[in-house]
Amino acid sequence: MEKIIFLKYGELSTKKDNRNFFIKKLNENIINSLEGKVDVSYDYGRMFIKPHDDNFEDVIKHLQNIFGIHEIVVAYKDEDKELETIKNNLKSLLQEKTFQTFKVEVKRSDKKYPYDGMMLRKDLGAFILKNIPYLKVDVNNPEITVNVEIRLTEVLYYFESIKGLGGYPVGTQGKGILMLSGGIDSPVAGYLATKRGIKLEALYFESPPHTSEEALNKVKKLAQKLAIYNQDIKLHIINFTEIQEEIYKNMPHEYLITIMRRMMYRIGAIIASRRGAKVLINGESIGQVASQTLTSMSVVNEVVNIPVIRPLCCFDKLEIIDIAKKIDTYETSILPYEDCCTIFVPDHPVINPEKEKAREYENRIDFDEMIYRAIKNEQVIVVKNKNQENDEFADLL
Repeated sequence: MEKIIFLKYGELSTKKDNRNFFIKKLNENIINSLEGKVDVSYDYGRMFIKPHDDNFEDVIKHLQNIFGIHEIVVAYKDEDKELETIKNNLKSLLQEKTFQTFKVEVKRSDKKYPYDGMMLRKDLGAFILKNIPYLKVDVNNPEITVNVEIRLTEVLYYFESIKGLGGYPVGTQGKGILMLSGGIDSPVAGYLATKRGIKLEALYFESPPHTSEEALNKVKKLAQKLAIYNQDIKLHIINFTEIQEEIYKNMPHEYLITIMRRMMYRIGAIIASRRGAKVLINGESIGQVASQTLTSMSVVNEVVNIPVIRPLCCFDKLEIIDIAKKIDTYETSILPYEDCCTIFVPDHPVINPEKEKAREYENRIDFDEMIYRAIKNEQVIVVKNKNQENDEFADLL
C-alpha cells in the first residue's frame, strides 16, 4: 500500500461546468505554497498529493492554510481490488490503531465492482469483528470510522480527516484592494475576502509625524499574517500627511472623518484601477462607530465607481474578535500605535453626513494635486508569509 494525501473539494463540487477552472486554480495554489515539493494529480472528485520527502506533517500544515479545501485526508492506496486483499489490508492497518468502537463506510465509484456497498459494509464489519478482538460496532458515535473507497483503478483506505478552510481558491474571483489599518477589523475583513477567492493587495495610509514607524511595522506584520493565505501581498503605503492636515485645518471638525474617508476611497479607487483590482475591501461594520452608519457609508461610496465590499458589515465586535484570534491577528492589532483613522478624531463626528455639505467643504481646497502627489510617491512592499524573505521595492508600479 502507498501512503498518500487526498483532498475533498466541498463547495467546489457545486460548480458544475466551471468546476475544472476552480480545481486547476487550487492545484496551482498548492504547488506554489509547497514550492513544488509535492506531486499533485486530480480528477473530478478528488485531488491526490504525494510529498517528495514523505514529510506528511509539513505538507498538511501548508494545506490547512489554503482556501478551497474542504477536507484533508491521509489515506492508503492499493491497486489490488480483490475482496480478500481489501480485508487483509484493513486488518494490517487497524492493528496499528487503538480503539474500541467503529463503523464501516464504503463508497463504490466503480459501479462494475461485483459487490454492492451494503454487502461490503456488512462483510467488512464482520471480518473486523472476527479478526480484531474486543471491538464493538457503534454506528452513531464510533471512535473510528473505517472508510473504504473502491475507485476505478484502486482502493483507498482512511480513518480520519482534517477540516480544511473551505471557500474558493485564492485568485478565482480576481483581485481586490484591502484598506488595511492597524485595527482589529480590517485584517479579518481581508481574511474573509480571501476565503471567497479574492487575491489581496493592501493599502495603508501613514501620516508622519502624526503616525509612527511602529504603526507601519504593525501593519506590515498584519499583512504578513494575511500573506499566509495569499502567498504574498503587495502593500501600498500612501503618505497621507499633507491631505490630512489640510482637512484638519479647513474642514468643519464634525466632517473630518467623512472627508478623510472620501479622500482615501478616491486614492484606493485609482490604485485599484492601476492594479487591475475589481473591488475595494474594508473592515466596516454597520453602526460600530459614527463613520460606519449606513448614511456615512453612502456618502463615502459616492466618490468612487468601483464596488466596495464590507465582509464584516453584519458582524458584531465579539464575532470579529473571535476570528481575529483564530487567524492570529488580534494581539498585533491591539498594539497601542495610532494610525490615520485614530488621530485627529473629533469629539462629535457627524453620524448622518449630507452629500451636499461634503461636496461643498471639499470644494474649498484643490485636493486633486495632493492626491496625485500622494499616489506618485507611494511605496510598495512585497510582503510574503513568515517563512519567506520579505523584499521591499520603491516605485514598484
